[in-house]
Amino acid sequence: MQRLIGLIAILALVSCGSQQAAAPTPTRYQASLTVLEGGGHGPQLCDMVQESLPPQCGGPDVVGWDWDKVDHESLNGVKWGSYRVVGTWDGARLTLTEPPGEPVKPADPDDADQFASACPEPQGGWRPVDPGRTTERTMQKAMDRARTAKEFAGAWIDRIGPQPEKEEHTDALRYVVNLKFTGDLAGREAWIREVWGGALCVSGAQRTEAELHAIQREIDEELGGEFISSSPDTMRGLVRVGVWVATEDLRRRLEDTYGKDAVLVSGVLEPVSRS
Repeated sequence: MQRLIGLIAILALVSCGSQQAAAPTPTRYQASLTVLEGGGHGPQLCDMVQESLPPQCGGPDVVGWDWDKVDHESLNGVKWGSYRVVGTWDGARLTLTEPPGEPVKPADPDDADQFASACPEPQGGWRPVDPGRTTERTMQKAMDRARTAKEFAGAWIDRIGPQPEKEEHTDALRYVVNLKFTGDLAGREAWIREVWGGALCVSGAQRTEAELHAIQREIDEELGGEFISSSPDTMRGLVRVGVWVATEDLRRRLEDTYGKDAVLVSGVLEPVSRS
């Protein structure tokens, strides 16, 4: 009886150890993009495609791809098409875990909100303070002047009211000039008002445009081949970085180096929901 109890205990320990040693389920990733083979390489993922005929692009290899099982185009030894792909990622290539499907079209951004003014609308609405100095020329002059300040952090224009179907020229009376600076905002607003009489929003920023460009250059050098794209986003006051897979380790590393909310990392391949 004691031997039986001991055997049961041993089996229980072995079972528990097996459960603990079980390998975690690998994360699966998905994306809708172009897959292309040609120019001496096999099937590869393409985030950006040169619009030639045949098209050209390059990216990570796709393991398990079979052109005979998907609709595709072919010209001069190049094969390509757009698909939704799902697979596991080893840091350099995607291994398919299910057949490619129809690409999923991303949601269109709301252009009306994309360039919204950073300031709340004044009581009575946006309007010029001096219509005589509210022209396309003075608008450009104001933005050019703003860029000469070492505290300059960004510039854009926001349209007042709905966008007409056809606009042959810029009507300065219908736009809000948005300018961002670090430091003294009241002084900068008075400085811009010397040349611009139209609607104006002067808002603060944590980093200048020059600082964002410096961060971008450092990231490009640090990441090397890891990143796909990088660009300063002066409206949000950060640097956008595109990679194939945005890991938490990479996000923490960039945050530790450049500070919280200085870099926004986005991945082309996104984790598949487990639900």
